[in-house]
Amino acid sequence: MATVGAPRRFCRCACFCTENLYVARYGLHVRFRGEQQLRRDYGPILRSRGCVSAKDFQQLLAELEQEVERRRRLGQESAARKALIASSYHPARPEVYDSLQDAALAPEFLAVAEYSVSPGADLKGLLQRLETVSEEKRIYRVPVFTAPFCQALLEELEHFEQSDMPKGRPNTMNNYGVLLHELGLDEPLMTPLRERFLQPLMALLYPDCGGGRLDSHRAFVVKYAPGQDLELGCHYDNAELTLNVALGKVFTGGALYFGGLFQAPTALTEPLEVEHVVGQGVLHRGGQLHGARPLGTGERWNLVVWLRASAVRNRLCPMCCCEPDLVDDEGFGDGFTREEPATVNVCALT
Repeated sequence: MATVGAPRRFCRCACFCTENLYVARYGLHVRFRGEQQLRRDYGPILRSRGCVSAKDFQQLLAELEQEVERRRRLGQESAARKALIASSYHPARPEVYDSLQDAALAPEFLAVAEYSVSPGADLKGLLQRLETVSEEKRIYRVPVFTAPFCQALLEELEHFEQSDMPKGRPNTMNNYGVLLHELGLDEPLMTPLRERFLQPLMALLYPDCGGGRLDSHRAFVVKYAPGQDLELGCHYDNAELTLNVALGKVFTGGALYFGGLFQAPTALTEPLEVEHVVGQGVLHRGGQLHGARPLGTGERWNLVVWLRASAVRNRLCPMCCCEPDLVDDEGFGDGFTREEPATVNVCALT
């Protein structure tokens, strides 16, 4: 009798529905487990930021309860949107959905990836092929996509935005953009980008953060424009590592800023500002506090890839800093895994 290897099931941590809820009006991330806990833990800071009346607090309470319910339904609703888009949406640039080709990638990125898998590759040699934005904060930059591919992808994203297809929020802080797995771009574009190119690169840059063991991702495009999102408050990512690529268009302002790691008591002392360059990607640790300055003019579209290593996060959830309480989820979930029981290979029975 033989058994097949136990498949892995991707999960989320139960804290997703209680921790790190972003309240944009007050520029605050909160833990939410009910009214009494909210008053006890955040009453003074909420009052200092303008939540002063009973009406203010009740409005906040209703928004948090609505957000918790949204998060509980997120996986199933996202899967339903993806299925409807797959059956009914007609792309404007169908070539974007083809398997990732080297022609879409900047020559500098291909050279970095080729070096990363070469015999004897090491961090010193890699850093000669990247721009080091901050040695102390371990932030780097490299061209990722060619200008024609950025343009084609933007045209497709705008076409989808203008369609009547359902659209999910990119994340809990951004209201405008696209979830790439719902649009059907995970399999042809994002998975090969992670597996073939980013993993060997990240293995050299961030071996201590799971860079060599990346096994899932969450990829989305965010849009900043007048009358929509203009800036992004300080936060850290639900990821071990992050790639942020500027896709366009023409804009002023909106620079990224970085503080220290989120556990550090002086995390935002003298933040470092990094200007966006179209086609180029910024690489950083997920736990690095960061945000985006207000957009000045124009539109800014960025591809953000949260890179996850279950071998790291299975031990400690980066959002609640506890051993994860696993809950089954759709797709890659939030990058946590659990082993399923091994199953008998009936073809091997005699």
